[in-house]
Amino acid sequence: MNKPLQAVRVWDLPTRCFHWLLAVCVIGSVVSAKIGGNAMVWHFRLGYVVFALLAFRILWGLVGGHWSRFASFIYAPSTVLRYLRGQALPREQLDVGHNPLGAFSVFALLILLAAQVGTGLFADDDISNTGPLIKFVSGATSSELTKWHKNIGQWLIIALVVLHVAAIVFYFVGKRQNLVGPMLTGDKLLPAHVPASADGARARLLALALLVGCAALVGWLVSLGG
Repeated sequence: MNKPLQAVRVWDLPTRCFHWLLAVCVIGSVVSAKIGGNAMVWHFRLGYVVFALLAFRILWGLVGGHWSRFASFIYAPSTVLRYLRGQALPREQLDVGHNPLGAFSVFALLILLAAQVGTGLFADDDISNTGPLIKFVSGATSSELTKWHKNIGQWLIIALVVLHVAAIVFYFVGKRQNLVGPMLTGDKLLPAHVPASADGARARLLALALLVGCAALVGWLVSLGG
């Protein structure tokens, strides 16, 4: 007999807010960079927000809700291979939070965005915009970091975002799995024994405190440039 399903909180509110805020900021950063000119003010501002969000997500990956923690979606190579072959074990619950392919996408995006933010702090467009920490590196180093920021890094992020959207469409059309809905509501229909993510007032206040702390840290680092 099939086990009865019930709504289980998978994505806590802080994770959902992070996800959508990051999406808006990344899109805004790309658009403002393409526009250039006065829009670059917003490019820098959005970059700082992305910086704070990434720092928050790293911390939340350690102390957040069950399915938001890195420990829940770091998979052994053998587990990934079983998943790709369609031989995942029921007890592994690989499709509750981030499945192995989704986990790869998450880590890749976090790493690439961190590299993009980091290089942007030291970049120089040779016109009127420089990263806030450019004085701490040589001209040659700044030039190399700028090349990554304006070319390779930018296109890798765009490619990964397109791949991410394509995967969502594939799962919706090909596998009849709606990945967007749970990231809006937080819940999935799952067997009752599946553990839920903590998402009460205490968890949300902790997330808010961490985000404020991360924002303050980013502000301090940027201010070092004078």
